[in-house]
Amino acid sequence: MIQPLRQSLMRAIPAALLLCTAYATHAATLPAGLTEQVITNTVERARSAFNVPGIAVAVVQDGEVVFSRGYGRRTQDSASAPVDSRTMFAIGSNTKEFTATALAQLVDQGRLGWNDRVIDHMPEFRVADPAITRDFRVSDLLTHHSGMGQGAGDLMLFSHSTFTRPEILAGLPFMPFTAPFRSTYAYNNLLYVVAGALVERMTGQSWEEVVQKQLIDAADLPACQSTPPVKGQTNVAIGEGESTALPDRSALRPPGVAPAGGIWCSADGVTRWAQTYLNGGRAPNGRQVFSQASRDALWAPHGLLPLPDTAEATQTHFRAYGYGWFMEDFFGLKRVWHTGTISGMVSYVTFLPERKSAIIVLTNHYSHAAPFAIATELSAYVANGKSVDWVTYFQNAQNAKEAADRKKAAETGPGSPARPFITLSHEAQQDYVGTYRDDWRGPITISRRGKDLRMSFSHADGLTGTLSALPHDLFTVRWDDRAQDADDDSYVQFERDLSGQVSGLKMQVIGSDFSFDAQDLHPKKIHPSPEAPKP
Repeated sequence: MIQPLRQSLMRAIPAALLLCTAYATHAATLPAGLTEQVITNTVERARSAFNVPGIAVAVVQDGEVVFSRGYGRRTQDSASAPVDSRTMFAIGSNTKEFTATALAQLVDQGRLGWNDRVIDHMPEFRVADPAITRDFRVSDLLTHHSGMGQGAGDLMLFSHSTFTRPEILAGLPFMPFTAPFRSTYAYNNLLYVVAGALVERMTGQSWEEVVQKQLIDAADLPACQSTPPVKGQTNVAIGEGESTALPDRSALRPPGVAPAGGIWCSADGVTRWAQTYLNGGRAPNGRQVFSQASRDALWAPHGLLPLPDTAEATQTHFRAYGYGWFMEDFFGLKRVWHTGTISGMVSYVTFLPERKSAIIVLTNHYSHAAPFAIATELSAYVANGKSVDWVTYFQNAQNAKEAADRKKAAETGPGSPARPFITLSHEAQQDYVGTYRDDWRGPITISRRGKDLRMSFSHADGLTGTLSALPHDLFTVRWDDRAQDADDDSYVQFERDLSGQVSGLKMQVIGSDFSFDAQDLHPKKIHPSPEAPKP
């Protein structure tokens, strides 16, 4: 009775008194070697090394919350309010385990089987290959082994996308396969949106309603919601490059991507979610939210992955993906984890189930290195009672990558001697002006504005950029709003038919953001567009 009473008292304490505070449960304590000061030092070193405004960290040990604290500030503004354990962050792909768990509840109810064919529940489901369509199972939506390429279809989900879930499903048959079915790992958000649509089909409710009522509310997750925050909500983190103005509730449009990355949650909320998983689906409030059998199925390896770069240092011999979770061995223990990246924020949730332990890291900065360093260092303490300096490790790795990127750009990148920029005449520019249509992404427009060529995508609130010419019909496009998942420039290679007329284009991201999957586009020119008025 002590723990439920303590939780009630904590909820009764004014929020101001909870700012940046740590607390321990009545029984469990921090693992050996992992003190509050060690945690704070690790977080602050990472915050400084990677320039992260705000971080929330929580630790579960022996199934109990032994630490939960906020560091830094909620926005990029140095005068903004401090982060605390109830500050909501966008948790990105850590949403995937909620979608997988919603399906697990349907399995628990006998309404769905992991090996059921998707078309038996969603007759409109189609992928590019009819044979694969007929054999596509519910489990195939979740394991990233469909045969589609890395990040396939992400341009229907991110970068200002306004696609609805039905429109996303309609575009699915046009996504190309780049590998045999079930043979190769390639991370995929698109099929988690399909999994969310399957939840909607089976329940007759929106994905947002199901996740909010059947998971978040059922497990009593504090400061956690299946929809984006709105005006009037104050304890909200803002990601790097994002607007601090929250939308009116009446104007809120649930994003199509939500089943793959739409949940907002606090450290306290994710921590209670972690406790629910560690306790075989039973939440701290005593409610059995999903069965232990389903938890075990979600945490079982269903598809193998390559080993990480850190494998030797963490004694990792295998890595796999389950249903909404990664897993691997970590200093001789099983580790289950996932990360999330969206809206200028990165989250990290990791378990060592044999220790009934979990580490939660939420950040409002687009650096993966900070949460990776914190989570790995704290997990090592849980496993071994000690750790090496993972902040320095990830800092060195980031510096090395940035140096390699700079060297490559200088040698072969746009503007380098190998690919110099050139100036086109008005007449030469006019060759490229027109409307191009891609089967799954829809119309793309090339127009003139003053002396510039401009590229604009349909089904997007502002995915627009300026083209700069390189030799041989090659251009780069630099996006106007580089904070909205389009922060890497892209190459645009125009194609010509046998008569010499521009007939289509292809694209390739110059950086490393696989969620801008321009390589899957192959728009064909359908007609010339009138020249934009000169300013």
